[in-house]
Amino acid sequence: MKIEPAGLYIHIPFCIRKCPYCDFYSVTNDSLRQAFYEALLREMEMTAADISLCFDSLYIGGGTPSVFEAEEIGRIIADAHKFFDIFPDTEITLEVNPGTVTPEKLRGYRDAGVNRLNIGVQSFQDENLKFLGRIHSSQEAYLAIQWAKKAGFENIGLDFIYGIPSQTRQSWISDLQHAVDLEPAHLSSYMLTYEKGTPLEKKCREGLLIPLRDAAVADMFLATAEFAERHGYAQYEISNFARSDSQRSRHNRKYWSDAAYLGFGPSAHSFIPPLRRRNYRSVEKYIRDIRAGCLPVEEKEILSKEQSIIESLYLGLRKCEGIDIDSFNQKFSADFDEMFGKVILSLTEKELILTDKKYCRLTRRGMLFSDSIAAMFIAQEF
Repeated sequence: MKIEPAGLYIHIPFCIRKCPYCDFYSVTNDSLRQAFYEALLREMEMTAADISLCFDSLYIGGGTPSVFEAEEIGRIIADAHKFFDIFPDTEITLEVNPGTVTPEKLRGYRDAGVNRLNIGVQSFQDENLKFLGRIHSSQEAYLAIQWAKKAGFENIGLDFIYGIPSQTRQSWISDLQHAVDLEPAHLSSYMLTYEKGTPLEKKCREGLLIPLRDAAVADMFLATAEFAERHGYAQYEISNFARSDSQRSRHNRKYWSDAAYLGFGPSAHSFIPPLRRRNYRSVEKYIRDIRAGCLPVEEKEILSKEQSIIESLYLGLRKCEGIDIDSFNQKFSADFDEMFGKVILSLTEKELILTDKKYCRLTRRGMLFSDSIAAMFIAQEF
């Protein structure tokens, strides 16, 4: 079986303001920014000695990594090249908040080695941006995209959120139309979720906010896939669309394909099959551990065969191509059809899944129930 190159992920936890729907680890106090920056570079150096992987993707996320200056991002990229075996054509992605960039800053990122931007637009409608607690306006989103193109970025992805309580199908399609008019290489559309412990979830619990009806959200999902397809964006994962195969997110595909990845920074996850580990979700603890000469790992786990099968099912069903049956059988010394034949037959009759000799995939309607369908597979004995 061909071994796929690994991915590098770097988590920069600083934000200007915490969005009320976000449960990713972030902090708004940047007094530890310099200490974190030094610790991050040191963590990479400390880890490198034990790593023999090669890498073809580097993803800098957060938080809001675009609060860092181009020189800081450049040093992170340079040190990654210094410590790890990184291919010359590596995809180097930076997440960008439109409210944190200027034309000069974007040119600096390009010169520093970033070759792909993921711009968190979320909506082109100011009332939605206000609800989501974003620091940018719709005008700033337009400007950031235009500046990015002028800076020489050709591989630009735009992120959007649907299922906002005040949103209608028409207003959502309007957002998508504005997006495709700007001709990005990639689109991501994420359903608004009310994650436990976030301010939005608290409002729901207290009856201060009523989520959009499930039927309306499902209609938006189906409309998104149809709209994107009509405008030349092929869906390759439940929430992701690209104009060409080469413009799919190389890094994110590693998560969906059980490939290895290394994470750096507080809360970052790493996976070198079958070992999974997670760093402390605290920038203070992260810095202290690094200064003490210790890796800031809070949790380590060796996945059992059963756990690995479960992850392969969940992640594989998210991809539009689905689960590669031959690869599954080879990896787990298993017979996919024998293990899951009954549930496949039931789901096929309901037009929620499609299978052939090579792949088992969700139908578009099946994607609406992806978690429930994955749970049905997992409920089988294996």
